[in-house]
Amino acid sequence: MRVLVTGGAGFIGANFVLRTLATRPDAQLTVLDKFTYAANPSTLQPVADRIRVVRGDIADAATVDPLVAESDLVVNFAAESHNDNSLADPSAFVQTNLVGTYTLLEAVRRHDVRLHHISTDEVYGDLDLDDPTRFTEETAYNPSSPYSSTKAGSDMLVRAWVRSFGIAATISNCSNNYGPYQHIEKFIPRQITNVLTGVRPKLYGDGRNVRDWIHVDDHNDAVWAVVDRGRIGETYLIGADGEVDNRTVVEAILTALGQPADAFDFVTDRAGHDRRYAIDSHRLRTELGWRPAYTDFASGLAATIAWYRENRDWWAPHKEGVEAAYARTQQILD
Repeated sequence: MRVLVTGGAGFIGANFVLRTLATRPDAQLTVLDKFTYAANPSTLQPVADRIRVVRGDIADAATVDPLVAESDLVVNFAAESHNDNSLADPSAFVQTNLVGTYTLLEAVRRHDVRLHHISTDEVYGDLDLDDPTRFTEETAYNPSSPYSSTKAGSDMLVRAWVRSFGIAATISNCSNNYGPYQHIEKFIPRQITNVLTGVRPKLYGDGRNVRDWIHVDDHNDAVWAVVDRGRIGETYLIGADGEVDNRTVVEAILTALGQPADAFDFVTDRAGHDRRYAIDSHRLRTELGWRPAYTDFASGLAATIAWYRENRDWWAPHKEGVEAAYARTQQILD
């Protein structure tokens, strides 16, 4: 199978490439990535001789069209995805998440190529901490930020192209990923690398915001389950029953790295900060037979901490810049 992986140098996309090569050695992979700050070329270096890498923008039809034409499958990971950045400047999110998805859709329509579109649980908004429900495929969209609203819009474009033009596409909405090669602006690697560099971790608000964590390998195995066995036009939610609040995650990281569990600071909350996400992946599990391998968040977190300890060269050059950017916007609370 000839697979075009858009956004394949970012966190989840690069792990998809690595996972696919390990489990499907006959797959022929082309990575299309814009190589913004969020992509690290060194992630794919160990498999450079087994893939083709194209530097380009998914919103550029002249780049996208010939790559789609030669593919059997397009898996679209390409997205601007950091909420803080979307609040500072939404324009890149509109361009990549909406215009980029439209460009891909038109290309797969022209060339009759299968598409799987990667999305997020953030399109559903948030849940109260004491709400017993979880997001399902039938939950109404209620995005809170420029990031989540543009991802919601991209999902709607895919659904419309399936219905209006008959393209062969599926969508998956996944909960928060963690694991190796994640950019250190993101919550878990930021806290790990803070502790490793002697910086006190920071928590927005009261730290009780809940995320439904899933290891990136489990996410990517689920993507292949949808590609292989999913019904065209359907949406599948991907989650591993990993609900943990942010304060508990930070305390676990501090403890694992030999620090007092309370050695962190609270900072002013982010605007529009969603309170709780929770995924019901019943359809994915019953219809497609997928199950997560990382069923214990604590062990998955321990493995992730170990990876960042052992791969300082991968993230250290970027640490000072990331913390400087946060320092301009975060005020420590008494």
